[in-house]
Amino acid sequence: MAFEEMWETLRPIGRAGSGGYRRFSWTAADRECRAWFVEEARSRGLAVERDRNGNLFAWWDVEKNADASVGGLLASAASLAADAMAGDVHGEPVTGRRDAVLTGSHLDSVPDGGAYDGPLGVVSALAAIDLLRERGAKPRRPLGVAVFAEEEGARFGVACLGSRLATGAIDPARARDLRDADGVTWGEAMAAEGYDPEAIGPDTQLLSLACFIELHVEQGRALTAPVGLASAIWPHGRWRFDFTGAGDHAGTTRLADRRDPMLPFARTVLAAREAAMRHDAVATMGKVRVTPNGVNAIPSSVAAWLDARAPSEEAVRATVADVRAAAEDAAGRDRVEVSLSEESYTEVVDFHAELRDRLAKALGDPPVLPTGAGHDAGILSAHVPAAMLFVRNPTGVSHAPAEHAEPADCLAGVEALADVLDELACR
Repeated sequence: MAFEEMWETLRPIGRAGSGGYRRFSWTAADRECRAWFVEEARSRGLAVERDRNGNLFAWWDVEKNADASVGGLLASAASLAADAMAGDVHGEPVTGRRDAVLTGSHLDSVPDGGAYDGPLGVVSALAAIDLLRERGAKPRRPLGVAVFAEEEGARFGVACLGSRLATGAIDPARARDLRDADGVTWGEAMAAEGYDPEAIGPDTQLLSLACFIELHVEQGRALTAPVGLASAIWPHGRWRFDFTGAGDHAGTTRLADRRDPMLPFARTVLAAREAAMRHDAVATMGKVRVTPNGVNAIPSSVAAWLDARAPSEEAVRATVADVRAAAEDAAGRDRVEVSLSEESYTEVVDFHAELRDRLAKALGDPPVLPTGAGHDAGILSAHVPAAMLFVRNPTGVSHAPAEHAEPADCLAGVEALADVLDELACR
């Protein structure tokens, strides 16, 4: 199967010693993932384009490629690989086809993330096009596969950054100035890969799509069938707490004289858990940056990030408000300053009901379920009809090396996605 072959060639890229993945935006692993996608797309005769925001697109155009077969479109493998590694996608960097059907996902990962989160949707999309061709289907409207940049926000802190830029959901100036842990800005990282950071911003052609369909591994244990549909994405966001105290010697400074920012930070972590339980939400403080980060030094500052999600916006906001109050109270007791800033927030996403019902009919009424995980489909849904397909995750683990989907379920996902694309683009 084309799916299995592609999966095996993608699997080694960016894999860390933990068994998880470190495919961060604008790094060597990201470059290799992009080259992989360009090669796989062009081997299928798809027209590959990149937009000014770092997103990639591969198009099966009605006139150029409707009669193409996979075998008849294979070019020299060496030539394809060389062009792909050089980032050569030919032509002007234009995005979108009016009234087109777009599918796909992302290839970047969280630190030590699983193999399926993102890549499953990209590999399945290409395999679904192969399957449509095997069936003899021909698109009546353009059909594309997307790879969106910085979906996880692992390097620059804002999730779904590529789709946010394309839809105008984030100010380009703010995006350019986002910094990674080493102080490198998004603009600088883009420029090093041959992009013009001054050109980033909304993409009007992308917003003229007929619809966007994203296949994704389910990231919990709610789905018991091989394939399901998404009903909604919970509201969710990221907040940064900055605790500022006074650095000092760990062995000579009396406890009474200390202004240690680790103390209110620790109390805030516990408060986040308690607030989430009160408001039927989930809250996580999974990233922290300590300065100067020495064993024998009292920290001078601590930066920590809160991720909060819930079925309702009221529950999310109430959770964050409680955590903030706890942080301010703890900081006051320890003579530490604290500030809070909202780095990103996504309101509840109710996926396009008519589109979802149409897909449910085409797939024989699979299970429909909400999710607490954010996706590019959620960002695009504010502008174009969008829907999501989920593939079963038997472990329920995600954002970790143990993330898994059975091969049979992955192939069922390819079949389902092909059925959906046939319904939307070929009939």
